[in-house]
Amino acid sequence: MASKSTSDRPEAPNPAIGVFWMVVTGLCFVAVTAVVKIVGPTVPPAQSAFLRYALGLVFVIPMIRPMLNANLSRRALKLFALRGAVHTLGVMSWFYAMTQITIAEVTAMNYLNPIYVTILAAIFLGERLALRRIMAVVVAFCGALIILRPGFREISPGHIAMMFTAVVFAVGYLIAKIMADETSPAVVVGMLSVTVTIGLAPFAWAVWVPPTLEQLGWLFLVAVFATAGHFTMTMAFKAAPLTVTQPITFLQLVWATLLGALAFGEPADIWVILGGAMIIAAISYITLREAMLRRRQVTPAVPQTKL
Repeated sequence: MASKSTSDRPEAPNPAIGVFWMVVTGLCFVAVTAVVKIVGPTVPPAQSAFLRYALGLVFVIPMIRPMLNANLSRRALKLFALRGAVHTLGVMSWFYAMTQITIAEVTAMNYLNPIYVTILAAIFLGERLALRRIMAVVVAFCGALIILRPGFREISPGHIAMMFTAVVFAVGYLIAKIMADETSPAVVVGMLSVTVTIGLAPFAWAVWVPPTLEQLGWLFLVAVFATAGHFTMTMAFKAAPLTVTQPITFLQLVWATLLGALAFGEPADIWVILGGAMIIAAISYITLREAMLRRRQVTPAVPQTKL
């Protein structure tokens, strides 16, 4: 029997390269939040979200052929439409939250997405929630309570919007997980971009204000950084296992806090960092347990639920 050629063998894990790409991923997504923060006060959230996706359709061009050749069933089209609908609501809510609360709070509360995915997977996909996983979920929600501190300060509409965002993004991720087993990644990503752009259009039309060329340029940068972040995230997952790359996502909260303090005059809040650290620790523990038990991964890495 002829031996496999070197090119046919899977690449060996390279933790250093995986960590590097995950650091770049975090920087890309922090850049997304920074740019949205810049245009937030001048462009309505629904319109900002629409322009981000509409301008980003240029990146969907290579995915058109796979989408046309996919021969999607009626069930698949319904699931893609449902994902587009919930993601539309989540994106608008996220853009709104960026105008109401600090970058660090948005980043920290976004870490809850994988926790909601874990809970929803247990409810709808039959995933088993062992005691240790339940304890990790409890720790994550304690982290959220530390960030929000109800009773010690006012919970703003921005905080509520981010809680809602985390839930609907989790629903969208589960649908994507189902469809990823039935069609190619290009179709999954392309259908999301198209359906969300269509879904956002009427909301943007209702609040439309003529954007300037500068605002369009900023929002195109959002699409560029978001696309680059998802690409570098894929490179990180290819180079190293989630157990290596997942903890690196905590650096994103550190950078978001520094950016908010230095560029936008947002006070650094130790409670936000502490709560975010607890959430990340819980997610990392769940990821490690899944790897040790060699289970089919359901809990996503934090960047996988980004917009």
